[in-house]
Amino acid sequence: MSKITDYSFLFQSMFGAKGMKGTSAMGSFQLSQLNSSSIQSQLRAAGIDTNSARYKAAIKEMMQNGNGAMYTNIQCIKNSMKCYDKDGDFINPRNGLAGLVLTDENAGRQKRIISIPESSKDEMFEQTKEEFLHENGVLNGDTTRRSDVYDNLYRKTKKDDRLAAGYTMEQYERAYRQAFISAAKAVDPNWEIGKPISSGALDGITRESVEANLKKSGSPLSSVDMKI
Repeated sequence: MSKITDYSFLFQSMFGAKGMKGTSAMGSFQLSQLNSSSIQSQLRAAGIDTNSARYKAAIKEMMQNGNGAMYTNIQCIKNSMKCYDKDGDFINPRNGLAGLVLTDENAGRQKRIISIPESSKDEMFEQTKEEFLHENGVLNGDTTRRSDVYDNLYRKTKKDDRLAAGYTMEQYERAYRQAFISAAKAVDPNWEIGKPISSGALDGITRESVEANLKKSGSPLSSVDMKI
């Protein structure tokens, strides 16, 4: 997942900083000087908690994208800190939610089947059906509103479970879509993705019928999340 980060600190060394040792005439200072007592005092005086997870995450990001010779300033650090929550987790700029960035540390939390709200499954089923009919089965990244459905799910899910909730929803989405493909071909064996779908071909497909078939097939989804 992409991040939006203020990298203006990378260019501070090119404007007014030449010849300075650690700080510039613009109030900037080198990243390598961050741990000095004078810079730490400036940061604390500006209201920055240098022990906070938010601060540490912002500085880690800066160090990864710059180096000790690059310059930053207090306002840039404050701006970067706004990209993280109190736990140091990146906040997705699209939906304002944290816990959606996959890292080495949280990878184990993603590929789990967990219980998700019935309302979210309803929303995904209806959205998938609407787009399937409108696009004749084509997955159109330019017109889809899938992200809205996922964002609504994430808002209903606690942060530590958001990756798993998204993974679980993906499994349902695939099952709904496959059911629509099968239904379209049942009415017209020659139907292919991109061709017009016969009128009424999906009328007999409900979310409950799809999930009942998943349960019969022994899908991992049925072990946690079936309420039919």
